[in-house]
Amino acid sequence: MKGEREVRPYYELRHLVGFEETNLVGNVYYVNYVRWQGRCREMFLREKAPEILEDIRGDLKLFTLSVGCEFFSEITAFDELSIRMRLTDLTQTQIGFTFDYLRIGGDAPDVLVARGSQRVACVRGPNTGTRPTKVPEALLRALEPYVDPAPQGAAGGR
Repeated sequence: MKGEREVRPYYELRHLVGFEETNLVGNVYYVNYVRWQGRCREMFLREKAPEILEDIRGDLKLFTLSVGCEFFSEITAFDELSIRMRLTDLTQTQIGFTFDYLRIGGDAPDVLVARGSQRVACVRGPNTGTRPTKVPEALLRALEPYVDPAPQGAAGGR
């Protein structure tokens, strides 16, 4: 219907690659893909689950357990990216994400240049004595629209 927003099964962060993100030969240095995963996750929290931010300022921590990235095509300065985050796995205390990195813009079709993954655990307490805690309800609600339709794990298994 006219006026309704399209609901996409991913959260999207747009990014324009800068020279400072490239190496000596001009392609993007791998560590930036991991940085972009973190930025995407942060912006998701800010936009879709702002009530969680106060909890994070308290004693909730989203502790990154693992990250990964597969590279399919090089990108360079001034490439425009769409970083698309999806929920792929959910347990009582942990969340699994995938990140698709697509080169977009211009007349060419979007190209998948990399695919990343990340697993985080929800924990509470001081840095030296953290304990696992359930994924907060507000975060669960915010993640619901972004469940991967073909998850690699057991998404939704609470």
